[in-house]
Formats: sequence, C-alpha cells, structure tokens
Amino acid sequence: MSGREAPGPECHDEVCITCGDTAVEVTVIELLDLDLAVVDTGESREEVSVALVSTAVGDTVLVHAGEAIAVVRR
Repeated sequence: MSGREAPGPECHDEVCITCGDTAVEVTVIELLDLDLAVVDTGESREEVSVALVSTAVGDTVLVHAGEAIAVVRR
C-alpha cells in the first residue's frame, strides 16, 4: 500500500451492508443524486447504490455489498 488509498467503510455493527457477504432487507428513506439512497437497516442508516433497481421512498430493497439488487416490497 502506498498510503494513498481511500480508507474503507467504517462498520459499527456485526453485519455491515456495505461490505457484508449476505443480502439484507432495508427500507429506502431518501433518494439521492447519482443513483444513491439512504436506507434504514433497523439499526442504523446507510448510503447504498440503487443503480440496478427502480425504487421509491418507502420501498423495501434487498442490499448486498452496498448495492440494492432487488425490490422486495413496494
């Protein structure tokens, strides 16, 4: 490492949807620019990519490695 790499995500829980190996159901609470959304995990709020799905505020989405991969409930 050259020391110039960006730091990785800070995970504060046992399971972090940003870097976890499992998919997690979360609720979209805010849509942001650049295909991003703020989601409620039930324990915290995190920013994830919604580039692969068509979603709206209030939808439940399945997230894996920081990427929404499916809309579960509208």
